[in-house]
Amino acid sequence: MINFNETLIRASSVGYLMTEPVTKADKEAGLLSKTAQKHLLDVYISEKYNRRRDIQTKQMKKGIEAEQDSIDLLSMYLKKPFTKNTERFSNKYITGMPDIIDDGIIDIKSSYDLWTFLGNLPDKLDNLYYWQMQSYMWLTGKNKATIAYCLVNTPDNIIQQEKYYLLKKMDVISEESPEFIQEAMKIEFNMTFDDIPMEERILMYNVSRNEDDILRIEQKVIRAREYLVDIENIHKNFNK
Repeated sequence: MINFNETLIRASSVGYLMTEPVTKADKEAGLLSKTAQKHLLDVYISEKYNRRRDIQTKQMKKGIEAEQDSIDLLSMYLKKPFTKNTERFSNKYITGMPDIIDDGIIDIKSSYDLWTFLGNLPDKLDNLYYWQMQSYMWLTGKNKATIAYCLVNTPDNIIQQEKYYLLKKMDVISEESPEFIQEAMKIEFNMTFDDIPMEERILMYNVSRNEDDILRIEQKVIRAREYLVDIENIHKNFNK
């Protein structure tokens, strides 16, 4: 039997719970949003059946493989040596592993390309990341956090994979064809950034600790656990 009253929500997904329902009536009734409900179905499957969807986009792959390069870039930019945190923190409600723990929290986001990197300029911080930072500050007792978007070179294996996809898509004899070579060079140019000054390859969003929002996280996790129990009851009794 699963005790969903002990389920811990990951800091990286707390933002899904914090989305508001579309209708005013649902909001006033204290119901979870459709976004939260959809995410909690994944949590239910993970908790009860120990299964997780294996979803990895090329953006996610770069984020994982280029993380240390981004930490190194930030270290050079701020003239302060940072190391990757490997400790997982948990309390009674949430769990998470911040990228860097210093005076505050720093979380690294390695942008896939120049377009996705600069796409962060016009808007305020992504809501999902805001709640992730509040969660990390709650877990670690820190009072400030930073999201650092970093633009570092794409790992060579990902570049080669993109060239392979290009070769399959183009109507050419081989990778020695001039048409392919020209397009492959464009791919490599668009996925490496050493020609861009370091200070133009980092965007930092600062987040201050908000006790009211941390209390809201606690309340949402309690409601989420109740919903997980509801899902299990519906599932068990569906055919009766």
